[in-house]
Amino acid sequence: MIRLFNRLPQTTSRAAAVALACLALSSAAVQAQTQTQAPAGATDVPAAPQQTADAATGPVFPKPDPADFTADSPTKEQVNAFLQASWGYDANRVYQVQRIAKTAVPGISNVVIAVGEKGNKQVAALQFFTTPDGKHLITGGEILPFSSTPYVDNRAKLVSRADGPFKGAAGKELELVEFADFQCPHCKDAQATMDKLATDFPNAHIVFQNFPLVKIHPEAMQAAEFGTCVAKLGGNAAFFQYASAVYEGQAGLSSADGALLTLNSAVTKAGQDPAKIAACAKEPATEATVKADIKLAEDLNVNQTPSLAVNGRLIPLGGLDYDTLKKIVSYHATNDTGK
Repeated sequence: MIRLFNRLPQTTSRAAAVALACLALSSAAVQAQTQTQAPAGATDVPAAPQQTADAATGPVFPKPDPADFTADSPTKEQVNAFLQASWGYDANRVYQVQRIAKTAVPGISNVVIAVGEKGNKQVAALQFFTTPDGKHLITGGEILPFSSTPYVDNRAKLVSRADGPFKGAAGKELELVEFADFQCPHCKDAQATMDKLATDFPNAHIVFQNFPLVKIHPEAMQAAEFGTCVAKLGGNAAFFQYASAVYEGQAGLSSADGALLTLNSAVTKAGQDPAKIAACAKEPATEATVKADIKLAEDLNVNQTPSLAVNGRLIPLGGLDYDTLKKIVSYHATNDTGK
């Protein structure tokens, strides 16, 4: 068994976390990042037809060893359904469940996946552990959703609680929720991506959800409070004008005095009265609204900005190429009906 496992290159725990959380890596990116760390294993041919590897065009996975399947849960069908929900957007990715084994801790199972890419014979391995409740996996120091429909719970929370300013469709059949911080440089960069999504998916309900990282961005809370009041007094269109102006003048948020000038300028550009917005921003209800936004992000385990939830599937936007993101959104737009 040890010799068989050693036939697969081992992945870094971070690469495993990224790939298994489906944080928008393409097949090529997974191959590039899964060459050095997590234990490998071996198993069955997966249920989904696109997962079959062909010796002439892609990787050849090790023959499954029944001895590596000692756990009752999760089943191979559940693991394959999880992987299909997570990786189905990528037609070039192929994979095979290599192990579902008991561990020394009752109810915790060790799962290993062989993964490759069509047209590339290289095989890597990803490892994770499933929890006794069957709803979570642990990998790379992170706890992530796991099930046959891994994003359903997050989606339900967002449908009911993501109440920030929105543009696009009123319906939430395709809901894109951006978690952003006005003082975050990467959030500024991500606005071009959000504009493209609005153009390419006119049927999407696109929400801006405040997530000020106050420990590192001291002016982000005030910017979020002003934005909340612009939306309250001026509506969604005014908010997005405000947001655009704040990001354009983001350098001004580097000091308290500069922040106030920048925010007042953005309020004016949004057609609102700076005095009224400043008064609204000081109200306890405004602070409570922003804190509720922060609580939602924390409940969803959002740990960086900018992050985008696509029907509940969390994707960090930093460094992600738009073509891959578009594939993911398209996949969920097509496959999430009724889920």
